[in-house]
Amino acid sequence: MPDTPNPIQVQKFLSGIEYPASRDDIVQAAEKNGADDNVLGALRNLPDQDFDAPTAVSEAISGE
Repeated sequence: MPDTPNPIQVQKFLSGIEYPASRDDIVQAAEKNGADDNVLGALRNLPDQDFDAPTAVSEAISGE
């Protein structure tokens, strides 16, 4: 299993997202911003729900 990406690393690929955002919106934004496979993999594994803030994405990735 790949390492869980650092939440700060992930946030740099999520600039420009308007929240709330769906998992698919978040993945698309990260792809556009040049996220690597590790970050994209973590984002694709997020629950299929709307996230209301960047912190919600970070918490979901880190499992907290």
